Amino acid sequence: MDRSTNLDIEELKMTREQYILATQQNNLPKAENAHLYPVGIYGWRKRCLYFFVLLLLVTMIVNLAMTIWILKVMNFTVDGMGNLRVTKKGIRLEGISEFLLPLYVKEIHSRKDSPLVLQSDRNVTVNARNHMGQLTGQLTVGADAVEAQCKRFEVRASEDGRVLFSADEDEITIGAEKLKVTGTEGAVFGHSVETPHIRAEPSQDLRLESPTRSLIMEAPRGVQVRAAAGDFKATCRKELHLQSTEGEIFLNADTIRLGNLPTGSFSSSPSSPNPRQTVYELCACPNGKLYLSPAGVGSTCQFSSSICLWS
Repeated sequence: MDRSTNLDIEELKMTREQYILATQQNNLPKAENAHLYPVGIYGWRKRCLYFFVLLLLVTMIVNLAMTIWILKVMNFTVDGMGNLRVTKKGIRLEGISEFLLPLYVKEIHSRKDSPLVLQSDRNVTVNARNHMGQLTGQLTVGADAVEAQCKRFEVRASEDGRVLFSADEDEITIGAEKLKVTGTEGAVFGHSVETPHIRAEPSQDLRLESPTRSLIMEAPRGVQVRAAAGDFKATCRKELHLQSTEGEIFLNADTIRLGNLPTGSFSSSPSSPNPRQTVYELCACPNGKLYLSPAGVGSTCQFSSSICLWS
């Protein structure tokens, strides 16, 4: 009880002192000549602030107008910009476009109803590189030539993917069913040609020619030349050789003619006139040369053998 009573007395004293202090402050006389300072911005500072606010407003309006003009000129839309459209599958570009720097893409497709045209003032070059950045293939379309640089060049059919043409360092393969050469000078081969069949077009002639060198046809199992509905002619300037090392030369025809053979002269009696000779005897010299001798009752080759001395 004594402690609580003491605490209450002390609180009453403090409250009384605070009241006396507050009453004394209110009763103090105010200073009559106190200076009053206005709050705010006045004078040239206020004018500068308004000028800067106005300048900022004008700048914002100009920027907004320029932004709207650029959006309108570049044809910005929700899907893209101008002829450039952004789709789920990638980027779609319509119309004519110019690329001033290299273009790196994975695939380029044209629309279904229009072709894809790549155009350049000098040339169009398509490069392929590996994961290390090294050049592995190059296709250049220029004003003078079309060049392809790669390890192997292939042209495939669109239907079954069959190789129609392929070329590498070792060989060139043509997989088409027919190779057709329409040039007036034909096809020129610098070295040997291996083929199972050479055929001309219907109603056209087939001509194999070597203007300055020899023409050789070789086959281990034989060479067959056949003219089913026409003539077969072999013409040369000097000599025509028919040689068989192990077999024989067989001529099978209804009529065999040997033209421009030399003809020997023979007369049974020097005093009797020579009648018109219509039948001749075919003779052969030791070196194989053939000549004609007028036919008689017996063989006349011995009497006309002087032709063998000229050969």
